[in-house]
Amino acid sequence: MKKQLILSLDQGTTSSRAILFDKNTNIIATAQQEFPQHYPKNGWVEHDPEDIWSSILNVAQEAIAAAKKIDAKIVAMGITNQRETTVVWDKKTGQPIYNAIVWQDRRTADICQALKKQKAEAIVRKRTGLLLDPYFSATKIAWILDHVEGARTLAAKNRLAFGTIDTFLMYRLTGGKQHVTDATNASRTALFNIHSGQWDSDLLDLFAVPESLLPRVLNCSDDFGMTDVDIVGEAIPIYGVAGDQQAAAIGQCCFNEGEAKSTYGTGCFVLSNTGEHALESKHQLLTTVAYQLDNKISYCLEGSIFIAGAGIQWLRDELGLIQHAKETQVLAESIDSNQGVYLVPAFTGLGAPYWEPDVRGALFGLTRATGIAEIVRATLESVCYQTHDLLQAMLADGVDINTLKVDGGMVKNDWLVQFLADTLNLEITRPQVVETTALGVVFLAGLQAGWYKDFDDIRAQWQPEREFSPAMDKALREKNLSGWQKSVQRVLL
Repeated sequence: MKKQLILSLDQGTTSSRAILFDKNTNIIATAQQEFPQHYPKNGWVEHDPEDIWSSILNVAQEAIAAAKKIDAKIVAMGITNQRETTVVWDKKTGQPIYNAIVWQDRRTADICQALKKQKAEAIVRKRTGLLLDPYFSATKIAWILDHVEGARTLAAKNRLAFGTIDTFLMYRLTGGKQHVTDATNASRTALFNIHSGQWDSDLLDLFAVPESLLPRVLNCSDDFGMTDVDIVGEAIPIYGVAGDQQAAAIGQCCFNEGEAKSTYGTGCFVLSNTGEHALESKHQLLTTVAYQLDNKISYCLEGSIFIAGAGIQWLRDELGLIQHAKETQVLAESIDSNQGVYLVPAFTGLGAPYWEPDVRGALFGLTRATGIAEIVRATLESVCYQTHDLLQAMLADGVDINTLKVDGGMVKNDWLVQFLADTLNLEITRPQVVETTALGVVFLAGLQAGWYKDFDDIRAQWQPEREFSPAMDKALREKNLSGWQKSVQRVLL
């Protein structure tokens, strides 16, 4: 009998990856491809949807070839994706009518402000758990419809389709047969009522988005269709889908109320499971869908930081201070103190708990002695300070977090994770499989494929790799955090 594998497609903000897992969560093969970022104007961030598609198809085919090489069978596929990023395409031609507007994009800040003045935020908050912010998909869809010539006319003729990246990929992978999404991605559009589990007609009217554009919403573990042999090279059932942050929480087995994870990728996202209760934050956090299984929704509280790993890319690509991310640990460890240098990485505004789309980044505390090591270390430290802001907001909302599971590319940096434990004064656990985003949809697809019976089966697959305990002096911690808060207040002025 051939070895069985599940293919996880992880479509991120800066790259697309394909990872083959066996039933025991061993990684059998990986493929990765970066694609270009486009910044047409200040605060605008776009991707060419064809770049996303070609990169995901290339890595998928590379993984399929790797499976054939060892005579293994891919029994299912899971898809996880950058959330909120918005694509609108022509149903007749399958071609996007505009570039994908990325989650980081701030072009619709004025639209959001206008809606706030109309007192519309209350209904958005109540029904979606989200804030009125350019981050989410609704205003991005409206912008495309209003700024692409003839788009509103095409929409009125039922010619256009909207999708977050999961939906766009499934449409392409199935040869246009499936226009579907899952509840986690739907919950990030600001058009989905997280209490009823349906698209909300009042919100569609508010944002001027025709219902005909929207995909069908399924469970996270479900039958999303079959890949087209002529396109992919193999017919593989798509059985698991979740937005990247929810997928990471599932990959970290955060199934019980109070269990929390923090993912450090392009941005940083802290999710804490709140079970069947959709807890309404009083401190600018988001209430969102953790997962939906068997038509039953579980909720979580989320804090979003826009710049985490993107700060490391900035150091590498824009400033040229490093050649590779792994250099950051060596540089951070090379100095005993940061000498009061702080980076507030508000390159595309500040996320939770501030939600200020118009502020921009700044470096503070520079002296003649400031060098590359100090700036690199300040960039790493900023991620930890922002995480502290999120956890303080969660604590104020009544969520008690005793330990935090971390994942994502940045947590390979031991110095960073230790500084995080010190800054949060919290036990931090790093799992053996840090590719938890990709693993999460393997668990979902595995449920549908019959690999796993329930959460207990899945939990048995998760193993810690290392624990990090806080060791920083309290006075130093408080001094660091005080300096951070002063720096944030300066950019907020």
